[in-house]
Amino acid sequence: MAKITKIKPAMPKLPTKKRVAAYARVSMETERLHHSLSAQVSYYSSLIQSNPEWIYAGVYADEGISGTSTEKRAEFQRMLADCEAGRIDIVLTKSISRFARNTVDLLNTVRHLRELGIEVRFEKENINSLSGDGEVMLTLLASFAQSESESISNNVKWGVRKRMQQGIPNGHFRIYGYRWEGDDLVIVPEEAAIVKRIFQNFLDGKSRLETEREFAAEGITTREGCRWVDSNIKVVLTNVTYTGNLLLQKEFIEDPIGKHRRKNHGELPQYYVENTHEAIIDKETFDYVQSEIARRKELGPLANKSLDTCCFTGKIKCPHCGLSYMHEHRTDRGIYQEFWVCGTRKMLARKKAERPACPNKGSISQKSLIKACNEVLGLDEFDEQTFLDKVDHIEVPEGYVLDFFMKDGTVIRKPCPNTGHQDCWTKEYREKVSRKRKNTPRCKNATAFTGRIKCAECGNNYRRQTRKAASGEKYHLFCCATTNTCHNNCIHEDTLKELCAKVLGIPEFDATAFTENIEKITVSPGGHLTFTFKDGHEVQEDYDTSRKMPKWSSERRAKFEAAPRQEYSSERRKKMSERMKQIRSEKYWNSKGK
Repeated sequence: MAKITKIKPAMPKLPTKKRVAAYARVSMETERLHHSLSAQVSYYSSLIQSNPEWIYAGVYADEGISGTSTEKRAEFQRMLADCEAGRIDIVLTKSISRFARNTVDLLNTVRHLRELGIEVRFEKENINSLSGDGEVMLTLLASFAQSESESISNNVKWGVRKRMQQGIPNGHFRIYGYRWEGDDLVIVPEEAAIVKRIFQNFLDGKSRLETEREFAAEGITTREGCRWVDSNIKVVLTNVTYTGNLLLQKEFIEDPIGKHRRKNHGELPQYYVENTHEAIIDKETFDYVQSEIARRKELGPLANKSLDTCCFTGKIKCPHCGLSYMHEHRTDRGIYQEFWVCGTRKMLARKKAERPACPNKGSISQKSLIKACNEVLGLDEFDEQTFLDKVDHIEVPEGYVLDFFMKDGTVIRKPCPNTGHQDCWTKEYREKVSRKRKNTPRCKNATAFTGRIKCAECGNNYRRQTRKAASGEKYHLFCCATTNTCHNNCIHEDTLKELCAKVLGIPEFDATAFTENIEKITVSPGGHLTFTFKDGHEVQEDYDTSRKMPKWSSERRAKFEAAPRQEYSSERRKKMSERMKQIRSEKYWNSKGK
């Protein structure tokens, strides 16, 4: 009979709906562009929701942000985070320029989304990032978008520079001491008083650091309520705007994509516009301050009275890292010493610089440095002025070696070993350390008796031993010599403490009183102790050396009688019986064999 198989109709597989989101952006905050952004958001919201094969995943929109970088676009970053979390399958955007004007950023982002299986559709260019020729087209068109951005930037720069040539500043910049009223700079009296005080402090010889500390002590803050710091004070002292004049194009942006701002040191023309507003500082005072800043810069650290400087400051250089050696004060073993260390080491310790470790290890003692200077200069006693007149600078090519670069052009190499350790070991300090080590044992679990109990028979020290007893751990003191060479008696630590308290005339043993008064204890055979005090006199005491057995109380007797019964259980008794039978059997057969 033929076999019949029924074929069931296959159920049609419904296509999976895609989660679709859109991205929109405008680069300027204007009413017209704000309307454009709203129109983009509305358009994409209705477009996605009207498609039955799509699920609306949201519209991400950045307003007033340039497309040359992706870092500062909060909505763009949020969209990428949602893509990585698997919440989006397709991203719609109006054009490449709306998505990114930086070719590198665009390609990196699209490639990253493609690895996640996410499609990006650019409507204006009709490009799908998952298609075969999508990346080629993206690369070409993104380059055009970047070029367009650079062209716009150059046009804007041209307009800004044309206005600067006419004496018109680029926008209303912020400056402490002034505020803008329309297009005019107007003095803020309370802020102007602080500006004048900063200039006056500098004219009085105070450093910027001293002014910073002074303002901090008085609670004077910046316009934002922050502390005045060295960099803020420097900006005030060097800003020509306080003279009533403007210097335009002091900074410029070298790349419209990277937007890195640089100081203008002559790369582009600057425009000096006179008498544009009321002055806070007169021009003569300002010019004098600039010349004083240059003079102090030339002097380096020596110009700053608030720093600990001397003739060596800024003179000792490291040829490996290019930094100067810095002054350091230390107190070692109670002795004050001065050293010079490479600035890299100090900066790394303070976590203020990311530099590789300097190959020059160790520090230079100031004592050894002065000795080397005297030998090079032929001086019996060091003279700072002679050093400054003859030595240009000192380099440290390797540890404890100095190269003296003289002002006449010669270079003299001189070893400069540190002798700080030897210098501190004076006769008095050596005796102090000896007494400390003698009176303070450094072995593990040391007590007041460690090293102070002597054996009269062999001369060795007594050593502490621990023995376990029913009442807990007990401590005994034994001569550390072997029993074959010394037969002196041991002594219980509790007994020794009682005798020490008796000899010292105190109610109970005190380790501090014992250490302060008793030099040593000599143990003689037969239980005789000799206490030698630190003032020289001795006291004799005896102790009982007989072995003391505990009394036979009723509890002890009952425990002693019950012990054998507990030890000899039925299992153990049976095992011993079998063992004895085996032994007897072996003896019997051995006797037969003989």
